[in-house]
Amino acid sequence: MSETDPLEEVALKCEQAAHELSLAAQHMQTTADHFRNREVPRGGAHSLATHGHMERARALLAEVAMIHAGRAVP
Repeated sequence: MSETDPLEEVALKCEQAAHELSLAAQHMQTTADHFRNREVPRGGAHSLATHGHMERARALLAEVAMIHAGRAVP
C-alpha cells in the first residue's frame, strides 16, 4: 500500500473547502433573496445551510492545519 502524498492531501482538502465555501455563498445569496421577499422561514433555513457549509470548510482547514503542524519544524 502506498503512502498518500501529503501535499496532494492538503490540495484536495483545500479544493473541498473552496467548494464548501462556494456552496455557502450560494446559500447566503438565497437567504438574502428570501428575506427580501419576506419569506422568513425559508431565509432562516438557507442561513442554517450557509452555516453548515462554513463549518465543513472550517473543519477541512483545521485538518490542513493539523497536517502542517505534524510536519512543521519549530
